[in-house]
Amino acid sequence: DVQLQASGGGMVKSGGSLRLSCVVSAFTFGTSGIAWFRQAPGKEREGLACIRTSDGATWYGDSVKERFTISSENDKNTVSLQMNSLRPEDAAVYYCAAARISTILSQLWIPDGYPYWGQGTLVTVSS
Repeated sequence: DVQLQASGGGMVKSGGSLRLSCVVSAFTFGTSGIAWFRQAPGKEREGLACIRTSDGATWYGDSVKERFTISSENDKNTVSLQMNSLRPEDAAVYYCAAARISTILSQLWIPDGYPYWGQGTLVTVSS
C-alpha cells in the first residue's frame, strides 16, 4: 500500500519558520507529483505547493509564494516544505499528497486529484 508520513508540525511564533517532511513509501517516487495542502477549521483544503519529482519542477499557490519552498530528496523518497515568515493565518493541519504527475498537471490544487494522502501534521502560529 502507498503510505505517506508527514511530520514536522508544531507551534511557532509569528514570523518564525518550520520545516515539514513527507516520506512516501510503496510509490513510484520518480514519476510523482507530491503536493502539500492545508486545512484550517471551517475552511476548504487549500493547495500550497507541488513538486514534480522527476525534474524538481515546482508550483506554488498564491498565498505562500516567496515564503514557502518545496523540495525533494529522491534517494530518501522525501519531500519537504520549508515555511518561513509564518503568520497566524498559516495555522492549519498540513497534509502531503501524492499522484502520478501526468494526472494532476492540469489540476494541481484539486484535492480529489490526489489518491494518496498523509495523516496531517498540525501547525500553530501564535501572534
